[in-house]
Amino acid sequence: MLIVGVALIFVATIAFPQSLYPGQFSEKLSVDYKAQFKAYNFELSNIKLLDGPFKENMQRESDWILSFSTQRLLHSFRTNAGIYNGLEGGYDTVKKLGGWESLDCELRGHSIGHILSGLALLHASTKEEVYKLKADSLVTGLAEVQHALNQGGYLSAFPENLINRNIAGQRVWAPWYTLHKLFSGLIDQYLYCDNETALEIAKDMASWAYDKLREVSHEQRKIMIRNEFGGVNDSFYSLYSITGDPEHKFLAEFFYHEEMLDPLLSKEDVLEKKHANTFIPKLIGVFRGYELEGKEEYHDIAKFFWNTVVDHHTFVTGSNSDREKFFKPDNLSEHLTGYTGESCNVYNMLKLTQHLFAHEPNVKYADYYETALYNHILGQQDPATGMIAYFLPMLPGAHKVYSTPEQSFWCCVGTGFENHAKYGEAIYYHDHDALYINLFIASELSWKDKGVKIRQETAFPQEETSVFTISTESPTDMSLHIRYPSWATSGATVKVNGKKINIKQRPGSYIAINQRWNDGDKIEVNFPMALKIVPTPDDPNKVAFTYGPIVLAGKMGTKGMKEPAPYSNPNLHNDYYTYDYHVPSEMTHELKMNKKYIDRYIEPGLEPLSFNIKNENITLAPIYNIHRERYVIYWDLINKE
Repeated sequence: MLIVGVALIFVATIAFPQSLYPGQFSEKLSVDYKAQFKAYNFELSNIKLLDGPFKENMQRESDWILSFSTQRLLHSFRTNAGIYNGLEGGYDTVKKLGGWESLDCELRGHSIGHILSGLALLHASTKEEVYKLKADSLVTGLAEVQHALNQGGYLSAFPENLINRNIAGQRVWAPWYTLHKLFSGLIDQYLYCDNETALEIAKDMASWAYDKLREVSHEQRKIMIRNEFGGVNDSFYSLYSITGDPEHKFLAEFFYHEEMLDPLLSKEDVLEKKHANTFIPKLIGVFRGYELEGKEEYHDIAKFFWNTVVDHHTFVTGSNSDREKFFKPDNLSEHLTGYTGESCNVYNMLKLTQHLFAHEPNVKYADYYETALYNHILGQQDPATGMIAYFLPMLPGAHKVYSTPEQSFWCCVGTGFENHAKYGEAIYYHDHDALYINLFIASELSWKDKGVKIRQETAFPQEETSVFTISTESPTDMSLHIRYPSWATSGATVKVNGKKINIKQRPGSYIAINQRWNDGDKIEVNFPMALKIVPTPDDPNKVAFTYGPIVLAGKMGTKGMKEPAPYSNPNLHNDYYTYDYHVPSEMTHELKMNKKYIDRYIEPGLEPLSFNIKNENITLAPIYNIHRERYVIYWDLINKE
């Protein structure tokens, strides 16, 4: 019997959270989690991406990450330990990496942590051994460096004195931030690639950290943690969940930043002028503390933060910040600069979103995830080179500015090594008996516990229809919870084996289909998209255009753009801040139209997802598809009555 109704939420009683990471690691976790989980991720290895833009991005990511030699990636670590790093069979030294990985940059070494995570995620996503073999060589080299340093487990590409400067409250560029990346990469290698050596390295590093920090006074700690430390609290909670070692729990709690987090418990928006990517990772660690220890205040802090950022500090693309900092709530129209939308912020907001969804399977989290994934992350990568954009500029007439293969290594390059390796992680969730379908991405899911495979065939968002085909050896009882997106205000159509079903739900909910499924059953869903105007909260005449979840930007040509690469000085670490977009003075971002009747002024183009602004000779296209060209996202609307 077919039953269509409101999606039910089943409270899982499993002691370990599969949402802790994208995969399921019950056999590797030694701590029972006190928070209740209502939805769980699948292992990345059980989700196969089918042909489409996400798979193409992952392949470009793979090509880049495999292009780095082990010697080059380990060079700064070996230099710090005094280990010879020449080439075999000769005395030529290894060609050094530049940018944030240069030997005079205090963040050197952060990229290898991201690369270890990226290789682990690629291995899990594709099951290909080449990624594990590459990572194994890096882990072996790091173990050699740790042994050579002989500093109680310390491991880094920079000397320990940078940590000492941080503890003393002296000026230094974020050493714990860099160590967080290394911890995370090693832990991912253990979890995804079964590398025991990686875990031992991380445990030895934690022993050094515990000995270093246990004698730090409370007052000195408060000064120390004002310096950016990334999500190192998240890493220590992760390590604690694996080892159960109270020292690791101590380290996680050591990095609780009262000055920034306590006001959130009182529901105070204190984000203005705060460095966004310093702030967001703290909340991921705090929420991990909630999952492990059941502290409700940690849950409340993270949830209030998420709602505040998404509702009051986020552009239409799902990204946030101007010059890396939050600004006054809802004050978007005054921050349309060339330095908005740091990609690292989106990476971390998506991680936090996953955690929140696991405890509250609410469509609002999946809606935000879709918005940020399509409009920012998918278009962060240059399809011509595989390089990464630090910012998504909102400045009218700006364009995306990409990294270089060997002279950038910004933080957003690092998170980019992960972003494009794990697209499968948020498409599907499950509880004991129900499957949540959150994203419409061509993919194939294997739910081993149910003995079910589901193939999702779709060209979304170029097309509005997705088809799901079920494969099962025997009839299986299962509830499908299909996201009914909040943007789908034109209704929805769902067919099961060609028969149209009655939908009682509204946008912003789940369409639940409960029945016994047979091999070959098909579900077809269609969510019509509509063209909409999205004004900024502080200026109703400063607007963007969306079509379904997709942000449309005006394609404005290449006049005045630098070619072929935007970086004339590879020695500058932060030249994305010195970049002058040279926006042509005659380029317009004003439109005359009546907001109530935009269909009279904008018509569909010849290509999918393209539109033409009548009488303006301007084409609107998805922002994720605009590369190496100027664009306009936010327009000044002159209301035409």
